[in-house]
Amino acid sequence: MAGTLSPELRTRRRRSSLRTAAFMSPWLIGFGVFFAYPLASTVYFSFTKYDGFRPPVFNGLDNWTYVFSDLPMFWPAMRNTLWLVVIMVACRVAFGLGIGLLITKIKMGTGVFRTLFYLPYLAPPVAATLAFVFLLNPGTGPVNILLESVGLPAPGWFTDASWSKPALTALAVWGIGDLMVIFMAALLDVPREQYEAAELDGAGPLARFRHITLPNISPIILFAVVTGVIGAMQYYTQPLVAGKVASGVIGGSGQQFEPGYPEKSTLTLPQVIYNVGFQRFDYGTACAVALVLFALSMAFTALLMRRRGGLIEAGD
Repeated sequence: MAGTLSPELRTRRRRSSLRTAAFMSPWLIGFGVFFAYPLASTVYFSFTKYDGFRPPVFNGLDNWTYVFSDLPMFWPAMRNTLWLVVIMVACRVAFGLGIGLLITKIKMGTGVFRTLFYLPYLAPPVAATLAFVFLLNPGTGPVNILLESVGLPAPGWFTDASWSKPALTALAVWGIGDLMVIFMAALLDVPREQYEAAELDGAGPLARFRHITLPNISPIILFAVVTGVIGAMQYYTQPLVAGKVASGVIGGSGQQFEPGYPEKSTLTLPQVIYNVGFQRFDYGTACAVALVLFALSMAFTALLMRRRGGLIEAGD
């Protein structure tokens, strides 16, 4: 019991607690200033009518009702964001792991291939998106010219609502260098003696991948999926630039543009937040959409963390 402790011991424990608090204070201050306070403010403003100029006025659930019932951009953006979370993240993880496996098996020129695959990741998002829009131009782009030359259909890509999200996924897979490096490090860290023992037991390549590789790199796969989901939830620059360029709106910042071209197929929740909050000056509604995005991110992360043992169980 604390009451039975000697004064000297209580003083020592108090000093230890103060010392611990002092070491944690930078993190606590940063957490409070950059996370807790903005989150609390967002929750508060989501229940108010606020345009950034006049004091906020409490309006109950009006913003939330408007978001789910009357905001025309919300549900298309929700569907697009979920599509990108499922398809784009899965493709990035699969291609990153596949390229990592391929390069670790190459005996010569590993550094060259590693550099070639990593360089696209270093390209600025706007420049990479502009390059992809011109490469996938349905009329003059070299990709469609090549497809037509071999008798394959030429999609509309960023000008076709059915192909715009696959085009964005291709852009994301092109910049796969970050995941490739992470997976290569994980694959090279798998104990070689486990592969040798499996080969002696007659295990084939697929069996070794399932029972040795996957269980050993499952934490890295989980990391890649979680960070990929968070990145897809924040996907803003590439779809906005692709929609602007494909629609022909390439003017200055003062030019008005309704995001989501074509037919709201490239519209994402971060674009809705920016459009509603900083172009329409409806900060209350923007905060409500931001909280929906935050809740989705937390839900996906919690689900993935609960399922983190799935890959290991699959290898048993």
